[in-house]
Amino acid sequence: MTDVLTPAQVVTTMIAAGAAKAKLKPLELLVRSGLAGALLGVATCLAFLAATQTTIPLVGAVIFPVGFSIIVVLGLDLVTGSFALLPLAVITGKATVRQMLVNWAITFVGNFIGALLLASLMWVALTSAGHDNAGPIGDRLRAAVASRSAGYAALGEAGLITVFVKAMLCNWLVCLGVTMGSASSSAVGKIFGCWLPILIFFALGFEHCVVNMSLFPLGLMLGAPATTMDWLLWNELPVTLGNLFGGFLFTGLALYLAYAKSTPQAVLAESSVAAE
Repeated sequence: MTDVLTPAQVVTTMIAAGAAKAKLKPLELLVRSGLAGALLGVATCLAFLAATQTTIPLVGAVIFPVGFSIIVVLGLDLVTGSFALLPLAVITGKATVRQMLVNWAITFVGNFIGALLLASLMWVALTSAGHDNAGPIGDRLRAAVASRSAGYAALGEAGLITVFVKAMLCNWLVCLGVTMGSASSSAVGKIFGCWLPILIFFALGFEHCVVNMSLFPLGLMLGAPATTMDWLLWNELPVTLGNLFGGFLFTGLALYLAYAKSTPQAVLAESSVAAE
């Protein structure tokens, strides 16, 4: 008996997952999203460390999906995945627009709290509580924050367009990771399915709003040549919007339109999808 779902069944589980997310209690959702934000922050630090130690950025990209895999297997919540799943539940009448917006807001806040907490703890760990500058990994983190905020600001309107497009492309791939992770009922299948798209987005340097929730605070704590306003105006806000459009249009809506007619009406009770 195979553990692989057909594309139509995957779309069915995406709709069911969106409907289930819409009904989560606020505290439950806040904790799940807080854990997800922290785990993604851990994976980001690990990827930067690997790239620093090997001087090969692709090594960091190969390692980075470990955090996302944990999130998928545990069914935790990332707002970026919800950008694809919740609209499908609304389209099919299984959730309301209000439920979707409330879910997005709580998940975003939870992701941010978890990511910020992780960044603070990593600052202590990397700098020995402020006694050094974190060495080579600190240099890499500071450079990344500068290029992804003040670097875009220097380009003006072209910078905003660039970061928005990178964010759209990013969440197209991230939501494909969610989708491919849901195509299998086994832990190994989920991990392998989600690993490939996540590797691609990180290797290509695309922009993910939850990754940046830990990357930027940590980089700023380490003394990156940027400001909080640089981060929010030239990265976090346009990246969040780009992630929303990319996840919904390129993955959620596209797959729904591709398989809507062949999607079974009854959701299989044994089907499951990651709750990111």
